[in-house]
Amino acid sequence: MVLLSLLKKCLPLSCILRTPKAGFRSTTSGGLIIQSVSNDVYQNLAVEDWIHDHMDLENRQVLFLWRNSPAVVIGRHQNPWQECNLRLMRQKNIKLARRRSGGGTVYHDLGNINLTFFTARKKYERVANLKLIVKALKALRPQLDVHVTDRYDILLERQYKISGTAAKLGRAAAYHHCTLLCNADKVVLSSVLKSPYKGLKSNATPSVPASVKNLFEEDPSLTCEMLLDAIAKEYAMQHQIDNHITLINPADETALPGINDKAKELRTWEWLYGKTPKFSISTCFNMVYKGSALDVKVNMDVKHGRIEVCNINLPEQWLPPALCSELVKGLTGSKFCPEETTTLATTLLRVCPQDDELHSKWNLLCENMITLM
Repeated sequence: MVLLSLLKKCLPLSCILRTPKAGFRSTTSGGLIIQSVSNDVYQNLAVEDWIHDHMDLENRQVLFLWRNSPAVVIGRHQNPWQECNLRLMRQKNIKLARRRSGGGTVYHDLGNINLTFFTARKKYERVANLKLIVKALKALRPQLDVHVTDRYDILLERQYKISGTAAKLGRAAAYHHCTLLCNADKVVLSSVLKSPYKGLKSNATPSVPASVKNLFEEDPSLTCEMLLDAIAKEYAMQHQIDNHITLINPADETALPGINDKAKELRTWEWLYGKTPKFSISTCFNMVYKGSALDVKVNMDVKHGRIEVCNINLPEQWLPPALCSELVKGLTGSKFCPEETTTLATTLLRVCPQDDELHSKWNLLCENMITLM
């Protein structure tokens, strides 16, 4: 594993990071290369926040290297229901994360490398960072046909996207982060980045679909570890610093005071879903009960991840209007999520008349409502 192979090359963590915020101002200026020992997406995104908020980026540039277990990462102003298949992600135990930067949605797994370039705002150069990556790839494998596009992507063979990019520009500090596909699971990538939700209207930032390819497909001898080392070497050369990588533990409060609170916030429903821009659902689903088909129309407005307005249109003779009204009333103000709707449906079922046919219809309706989420 790359972390073990790099240990001998690494400076002791205490030399660089085991200091309070003020200590960073007194450390020598120049470049610094950091790599996370964690594969947890929330911890690694928290490290980005921590470096941006605490390090003296006026006098120091930082390259942060990190890899995640399977996760879908959306931009700050995106809609997860519009961007990905949340049901499939729950089935496959793939995490959802929301970045603090803008940009589109990406899939992460251990076959994908993540790179974050930190600088002072006035020194921010996204193209220069991407060209550094391309130069490192060329140094490693001169035959690779890779180049930077006007959209700040890196293409392989002029058509396949191997790197997506996003950035956060603060008042004084900035960071640019990008992905690099080495050997990611493309089957999972394509399936989870395809939304199954119908009738959704949103002003959230949409992702731009692209054909992707792994560098491993072009050269099976490549590994993530080789790519990490090559990029670190090129970064060290361009910034005239020693070619070593400092390993950090994103859960270490002594090295990164307050880091666990940052990671905790990134895991919350309020951040993951509650930050979604307002959207609406206008759809219809088909229910089959005892051989008869029924179309049900549903309209909902969702704000801050909660249902603001809800209308369910179905024939009165199929389900008593009072019962349907109770469902609409219960949904209004609740989280737009399957867990909360399941709890609501179970609670209302207890006060439903003891009628087997009525219970069956109720369960069928609620199951279909849950699939919208």
